[in-house]
Amino acid sequence: MPGREQPAVKVAGLITGVALAATMSSCSSAPPSADQVLRIGAIPDQNPEKLNRLYGSLSDELSDSLNVAVRYVPVSNYAAAVSAFRSGSLDLVWFGGLTGVQARLQTPGAMVLAQRDIDAKFTSVFIANGASGLRPITSADQLVQLKGRRLAFGSESSTSGRLMPQYFLGESGVTMADLAGGAPGFSGSHDATIAVVESGAYEVGALNEQVWRSNVDEGRVDTDKVAVIWRTAPYVDYHWVARPDLDARFGKGFTDRVQSSLLSLTPATERGALVLELFGAKRFIPAQNEAYAKIEAVGRQLGKIR
Repeated sequence: MPGREQPAVKVAGLITGVALAATMSSCSSAPPSADQVLRIGAIPDQNPEKLNRLYGSLSDELSDSLNVAVRYVPVSNYAAAVSAFRSGSLDLVWFGGLTGVQARLQTPGAMVLAQRDIDAKFTSVFIANGASGLRPITSADQLVQLKGRRLAFGSESSTSGRLMPQYFLGESGVTMADLAGGAPGFSGSHDATIAVVESGAYEVGALNEQVWRSNVDEGRVDTDKVAVIWRTAPYVDYHWVARPDLDARFGKGFTDRVQSSLLSLTPATERGALVLELFGAKRFIPAQNEAYAKIEAVGRQLGKIR
């Protein structure tokens, strides 16, 4: 009877509406797909605890400012950062000068977005164990004193912990064959270089000056055992590099938005202050691919870029 069918229709409609609402709710709470996640990474130049704290905080900041999911993906070494960027496993990476050049050469269209205020004129320091007898060097020609010494670099692909220190040594007439054992050692990171020189395992080490200062300020260095003996001339170093497909994945203008978010980081906010403090900078500034031409030339000269 028509009068008895109407409630059934209403019930059916109610069930359909509830089912549709549940489906929509389920879709809205579903995790974003891989294409909806901005994956950031960095060369592992310091201890993992500090890196996780730094890039975890930065991920939260970028997620809020860009309104997308952002995830920090750690890598095991410098070469892995370059490979992950090339394959698309990482979208935005904090590279050193050399690794950034390598990544862009292997990923056509990749773009330098920003560097810290300290990266336009960056420096490395040579540190020495007190028992080595080495004293502060006042001019580059005195680097010949390092011939026959046990010297440690950081990572083999580090700009500030290997490439530029080796370049400046070469300019002063010191080849790698002149070192004790006919070659340098490699600690793996700037923190580790401090440790192996402080312990006496190596007489001399070369590393990023910003990391040196940070470790000294935090009381992690026994300055009675190890001290700076020479500081290099300035060069350009760390920078953010973005993959060329970000606009295609996240929408037109997204790469510019990422750059703006980095440049807008300010110590005026609690999280911004923490991120900049961990980066050892006051702010980020714009940077371009062309700024790293000298690093590329030195990389080719020393056989790190072919």
